[in-house]
Amino acid sequence: MKIAMDKLVAGGIAAVIAALTVTAVVSVDRPAQAATAQAQALVTLPAPTGTADLRQTGIRRAQVVFAGGCFWGVQGVFQHINGVDSAVSGYIGGSAADASYPRVGSGGTGHAEAVQVTYDPAKVSYGQLLQVFFSVAHDPTQLNRQGPDRGTQYRSAVYADDAAQRDATQAYIAQLQRARAFPAPVVTQVAGGKRFYPAEGYHQNYLTLHPESLYIRINDLPKVEALKRQYPALYREKPRLVSTLSAR
Repeated sequence: MKIAMDKLVAGGIAAVIAALTVTAVVSVDRPAQAATAQAQALVTLPAPTGTADLRQTGIRRAQVVFAGGCFWGVQGVFQHINGVDSAVSGYIGGSAADASYPRVGSGGTGHAEAVQVTYDPAKVSYGQLLQVFFSVAHDPTQLNRQGPDRGTQYRSAVYADDAAQRDATQAYIAQLQRARAFPAPVVTQVAGGKRFYPAEGYHQNYLTLHPESLYIRINDLPKVEALKRQYPALYREKPRLVSTLSAR
């Protein structure tokens, strides 16, 4: 699988950093492709209903893993949502031995770039997180790709160990299909029982740390702006960042 050059560079730098035990932040841009040089289109989706509108009453801490292309933008979106306690970039679907950026970038590890979201259901419901994920965080109709990125590591998927979360996700996908919310079928996978591996520290909080990045400006900042415009009640101006030391 083809991997963006800046990903190879970033992975190589991370390896050097690990060897020298030096902490650094990498801000190398992925190549911006002209075909994606357009603002994120606003997608208005119906709110989840019935089984999809999961209310986890009495629970103060829940988790789910969203895979929707490059984790930089997905993490950035969820860090701006009220009720989300943490959003950690990482890998899911493959083995521990393959849970590194250079290996995942090869496209043959079974891993997807993903974000583990920890949230308080009393402040933001699972259904609301689904609505944000399917509308502004990514395009769920793109198979094994998102924007300029190609490969199974950029697939659309929801990984939830809780059966009620999986049922709600499947129900919401069915609701969107019935409503013909998108011009193409939703290809999002729904699974559970997969271990999540936090990504390297230089990937955490990438959108916030590198707003000048051409890739971020074209592909990801419009997502955060869409969140602010479409879901003002959920949006918080100050993102909830993660500690790179606790992430990995």
